[in-house]
Amino acid sequence: MANRTVNLQYLAGAEPIARARAMLRARAVSVVDEMRELVAVPAPPFGEARRSAWFATRLQEAGYAPVCDELHNVIAVHGSLDGCLVLAAHLDTVFPEDTPLTPRERDGRIYAPGISDNVRGLAAILALARVLAEVDLGLPRTVAFVGTVGEEAAGDLRGMKHLFREGGPLRGAAAVIAVDGSGLRRIVHRAVGSIRMRVTVRGSGGHSWADYGIPNPLHALTAAMARLASMPLPSRPRTTLTVARMQGGTSINAIPAEAWAEIDIRSEDAAVLRRLDEAVHTVLTEETRAARVGRHGLEVDSQRIGERPAGVTAADHPLVRVARAATRMIGERPELIASSTDANVPISLGIPGIAIGAGGESGGMHTLEEWYSDEGGAEGLERLLLTVAGAASAL
Repeated sequence: MANRTVNLQYLAGAEPIARARAMLRARAVSVVDEMRELVAVPAPPFGEARRSAWFATRLQEAGYAPVCDELHNVIAVHGSLDGCLVLAAHLDTVFPEDTPLTPRERDGRIYAPGISDNVRGLAAILALARVLAEVDLGLPRTVAFVGTVGEEAAGDLRGMKHLFREGGPLRGAAAVIAVDGSGLRRIVHRAVGSIRMRVTVRGSGGHSWADYGIPNPLHALTAAMARLASMPLPSRPRTTLTVARMQGGTSINAIPAEAWAEIDIRSEDAAVLRRLDEAVHTVLTEETRAARVGRHGLEVDSQRIGERPAGVTAADHPLVRVARAATRMIGERPELIASSTDANVPISLGIPGIAIGAGGESGGMHTLEEWYSDEGGAEGLERLLLTVAGAASAL
């Protein structure tokens, strides 16, 4: 199906979509009520099963036949997945299993870990799924409603990687809209990729006085990290290199036998990421070789602990144009930005993808004081509907 030009203003005025918009506005308060219930369902890293089951049950109650895979991703669709428009929100949070999740309210805000990231996104998808089950919008593409695992931190986008793997259920999707958090303006169309690694330097170790002069893994590692920290990085595409953690040694009076560091490299350009990855290993090799003394040498080992693919959905792509038009229709100015989201995976495969917020305001992300306010919440639901309707018609 070829891309088509869509007059979103005209499309939004059609009776079924106008009715769906009115339904979402009328249900905006109940969406927040559902957020209060959902936020209390734990979804710690690698422990999303309970929230996955909760999400699937709500979709089933709306008339769908959701499927949960072995990772606890959830997919619900009326029709075929081939050529569908995917509407996805991640199930997981950054908070451990024992985190108190009871919401507290003060000054028009709901405070609870994960209330915005990503309870808001999940609740918005459920609201839209219910409306589309009740109102036939006559869209030329089916819409798949998806809850994913492993979007946060060490999850490494494992849910989306699994769904979009070769032969995976969503590999044939036409486009992806990831719904992540709150907000009315941002449109993430540039996927910030990342490589995360743990590098370990090992030696024989010894006494800080008696064995002084043998290669010190911590000395070599810090020398390498200092070189990396001073390495010039491109500003376009924006690129970062962060030495995030470092550790080594067992005693104040001992030469360490081992030292390690964790490094986070990010860029909007996959080629830049590869070059930096190579540079890290080159610097480590050079510093460990330079530290050799006689028969005493050092060994270096690198372990990849995370990799998020980079890519771009062009700013003039129909999917991005529709999202911009939908944003203007609710009276906001669209902001095209780069970030790391579930949309990274499809974008890296050449499948058009964006990520947008679901309305409302929020703060304290990834802290115990995370909060959500429903200022602009109804408009966010409308924006999502208009983006979905426009994308399903344009692509």
